[in-house]
Order: sequence, then structure tokens, then C-alpha cells
Amino acid sequence: MSQTRSRRLYLDWLRGLAVLIMIEAHLIDSWTRAPDRQTREFAYAMILGGFGAPLFLFLAGVAVPLSAAAKVARGSSIAVATKAVARRGLEIFGLAFLFRLQSWLVSWGPNRGLIKVDILNIMGPSIALTAGIWGLSRTTRTRLIVFSALTVAVALFTPGVRAWPALMALPDPIRAYVAPVPDLSNFVLLPWIGFVFAGAVVGLVLDDARTADRERRANLAFFAGGLALAFAAHRASYAPAVFPHSNYWTTSASFFLLRLGILVAVVGGAWLWEQRRGGIEKRSPLRQLGRTSLFIYWIHVEMVYGLISLPLHRSLSWLQSWLGFVLFSCFMLLCSIAKDRLVTRWKDRRQGARIDYDAASA
Repeated sequence: MSQTRSRRLYLDWLRGLAVLIMIEAHLIDSWTRAPDRQTREFAYAMILGGFGAPLFLFLAGVAVPLSAAAKVARGSSIAVATKAVARRGLEIFGLAFLFRLQSWLVSWGPNRGLIKVDILNIMGPSIALTAGIWGLSRTTRTRLIVFSALTVAVALFTPGVRAWPALMALPDPIRAYVAPVPDLSNFVLLPWIGFVFAGAVVGLVLDDARTADRERRANLAFFAGGLALAFAAHRASYAPAVFPHSNYWTTSASFFLLRLGILVAVVGGAWLWEQRRGGIEKRSPLRQLGRTSLFIYWIHVEMVYGLISLPLHRSLSWLQSWLGFVLFSCFMLLCSIAKDRLVTRWKDRRQGARIDYDAASA
């Protein structure tokens, strides 16, 4: 069975890459000692680490039309498919609060941490909203136009919205989703939801690529077009700022589009990598990590930032931190494999118990 007709393995590979970038960002930040944090190498490592979150959100957007269309292909109505994908988004939103509760209990964090806005708080509602828009727009052409327009709108209006004085009247737990609030906002909806909308555009194109040749042409276009967008955005960053409240590293359209261009290009790059001889057939650690990305996110944060690794916090040299990253990533891979085996064993036992029950009832 071809990749086009089944699971696109290169998207799993990309999620695995996002997992590695996420671990790199968190571990290097948490474990590197103060003198080495002042170096250019550390700054570059943090820039690299900054691509993990947008890649996760982007791939979440890619998955929305692919998942919804797959449900329709299996016989569900558009309304049922939309509700199923939106429900998954709301589940992720609920998991965000469960994750904060776990962190509060395990690491004795402040009560304020229970309502902190992290990536799952943004990803969940973004998936639900994207699914709703997909369901309301009944043709691929309309969906492409709507999601493209929303992506551009997010890039252009983020500086003004986040600097809007009226937001100050909102309670902190609500404002933290729209504009940064100290100690509450690790992420905010703008511009991060824009990566989900942009991912939906890519997902629509991939869903429409029903043959291997069309998928090849789509991914080559992603690779070339993404690089062109990143280059154009980088050049535009040297022009005078159009919006007075824009900050390059947080709200500027140039930095958003530069990152978006790179994300689009790596979709094509991942496809090219998987097309190498034996690439699809070979077992891939990145695919394994990608298939269990939520599980890895859930367990690794406490291990890196929590009490369990307290002696390592801000205590390792630059090289020691990178050695720790390699060893910790291998440990996460083992945890991922163990998790899959336990789930498989549990499902097998459950199925066996059901068969025994049916046989006894016959």
C-alpha cells in the first residue's frame, strides 16, 4: 500500500524531529550553567529550540483536514467528521489543565501555575476552531482561501491586537490567552494560532494529492516555495517596521513568515528524505518518537525542569549539556517503545478476554 493511500510516514518523521527540538530547547535551557548561557552558541541553540513549538502547531494544523477527510472517506458525514476532530482539540485543551495539575502536585509549584497558558492550551482550541472552519467551508478551494487569508491576517494583525489597550481590562487568566501576562503566558493565541491555520493549508494540498505523482509535485513545491518565502521574509525584516508595536522576535510578520517558510520547506524535505533508497522500509527512531509525541511531551517536562533533575539545573557545562541531551533523547526513545509495547499488550489481553467471554456466552 502506498503512503498516499495510508499514513504519511514523513509527517511522523517530522513530529519526531519536533520532539528532538523540543527536548533540546528544554534541556539545554534547564541544565546549562550560567557562564555558558552567555555564549553565542547558547543563543543559537535557543533559536533552534524555538522551532519546536511552531512545528508542533503547524503539524497539528496539517492533521486537521487529513483526519477529517479520512473520516468522511470511511463513511462519516462532514458534520460528524468535524465534531470528531473538534472533540480531539477540546480533549487536548482539557489535558493542558491536567498537565498543569500534575506539575503543581509533583514539583510543588505555585497555585498560579495551574492556569498557566502553555502550548497545549493553544493547540487544543486552535484544532477545534480549525476543524469548525473546515466543516463550514464545503469545498477544497474555499478552505484553501479561508485558511490562507486567516494565516495572513494573523501575521499582519498580531502586533496591533497584542498592544490593544482594551485588553488590560480583561482578567489575567483570560488576557493570558491573547497578550503575554508575566508568569502566566508561555504562549498566546496570536501569532501561534497562525501556524495551525497555515498547517491546514498544507494538509488540504496533501489531501488533494491522491496519487504518488501529485504528492511528489506537492512536496517539491513545498520545499521550493517554503525556502522562497523564508528568504523573502528575511529580506523584508531589514525594511522599516510597518506596525509601531511590532517586535521582531515575538510579533513581527517577517519573523512569523520566515519561520512559516522554513516549516513548509521541511515538509518537502522530510518527504525527500523518506524517498531515499530503503527510507520508508527502514525503522526510524524519529518516526517512533513522532507517533508518541504527546506522551514524550507529557513525561519529559517534569524530568527536565522538575524536582527529579534538580541537581542538574544550571549546573552543566555546554558540552555536558549536549551529552545529557543525547543520553536523555535515547532514554525518551526507550520510554516511547516501552509505552507502545505496553499499550499493545493491554489491547491484546483485552481482545483475548472479549473472545473468551463471547465463547463462554455462545
